[in-house]
Amino acid sequence: MSDTIKKIFIDPQTCYKFTDKEVLNETLHELYNLTKWGPTSFNCSPMRLKFLKSKSSKEKLSKLVSDDNINKIINAPVCAIIGMDIEFWRDLPKNYLREDAKQYFENDTEKSRITAFRNSSLQGGYFIKAANSLGLSVGPMSGFSNEEVDKAFFNSSTIKSNFLCNLGYAAEGGFFKRAPRYEFSDIAEII
Repeated sequence: MSDTIKKIFIDPQTCYKFTDKEVLNETLHELYNLTKWGPTSFNCSPMRLKFLKSKSSKEKLSKLVSDDNINKIINAPVCAIIGMDIEFWRDLPKNYLREDAKQYFENDTEKSRITAFRNSSLQGGYFIKAANSLGLSVGPMSGFSNEEVDKAFFNSSTIKSNFLCNLGYAAEGGFFKRAPRYEFSDIAEII
């Protein structure tokens, strides 16, 4: 196994403590530019991002999360809100050129929501691995009110929150002891 593969897929863990080193805006642009190439159904690309770097934006978000997530958000250099545009289908004519895929979603709210959630979650996984490839540590989180986050950060839009992800450079002792993972035979079957 190459060192690059280990750096991206084996070594990273959920980070709970970051250094004060700034995550540059250029790095966030590079992160997105790596993430955007991951495949989604119909190239729907529903993920939308808010990168919270300022103290005030992180304090605003910290009021909408569970108690155990407050300090994680405040102390991370960046907290990204991974969102999803539930009306992603409006852009399908420019994003998916093979056929008129907009017709499959524009009159089906439930199908649109499920597709946005599934594909923004996929993109969130690409986002995490792209961050790791750039040397960033990540702390993905649930434990917040989607409804309140949507009101505070995506008000009057078709964008909804999916999950949160802290970003930065890991501090000494920023990880818990690594927990076990399943073996192939525990969870997989080749038929």
